[in-house]
Order: sequence, then structure tokens, then C-alpha cells
Amino acid sequence: MNRIYFTLTGTKHRYGSDFIEPGMSVRLVKEPDNEVDSEAIKVEMEGLGQVGYVANSPYTVEGESFSAGRLYDRIGDTAECTVLYVLPGGVLCYITVDGEDEEDEEDEAENEDEAEDETEDEDELRF
Repeated sequence: MNRIYFTLTGTKHRYGSDFIEPGMSVRLVKEPDNEVDSEAIKVEMEGLGQVGYVANSPYTVEGESFSAGRLYDRIGDTAECTVLYVLPGGVLCYITVDGEDEEDEEDEAENEDEAEDETEDEDELRF
């Protein structure tokens, strides 16, 4: 499984980040009608609603995490995520992406099924 990291920012405009802890769940929700940023992705927490946005500026993105613009086409309309670190400049979170790994596992399963079929065919010919 691969992880995609992003920075949750703007928490000071809502509830702050003092209560946010590693391991907490957050949900990403695309906001295509946002007047300021057409690639805006808001971040919500159960019971609170919106707690901030995915950072979309080089000045607010922590480390090597994805900006909202880089993340926008990689998720559906929503995505479930996990808090990793609470930092002074923002909250680093991640999405676990299964896509490529699932395809590899499906290919392996198909190859195993084909190998079994071939073995059965060979057994039939021997009898």
C-alpha cells in the first residue's frame, strides 16, 4: 500500500489544532464550486464538520506532501484519511492508496488460476 501525504491547513479559522492527534480520522471533500480555488478540498471531522482545507500553496504545504492541486485528480469526491503529525505550520495527514497494489494482486491471482487450469489440462491428458 502506498501513502499520499497532504497538509491540513487553516485550522485557526475554525477550531484550532490543539485537539487534533495522530491517528484521528479526517475526510476530504472536493469543493468544485469554491469561488477562490477551483481545486479546493475541505477537510472535515466527524461531529465537527469542516476543520480546514488541504494546503494549496507552496507556503502552506509541509515537507514533501501533496498540495490540493496535485491531490485533486487522485481522489474521488471524498476520501477517508488519517492524521500523522501535528506540526506548528499545519497537520500532516495521509491517504492510503491501494490502487496499484490491488491490480498487482488481481494479476497474480489470475496467473495462479491460469497455472492451475493448465495443470488440470495436463493431468487430463495423462490419464
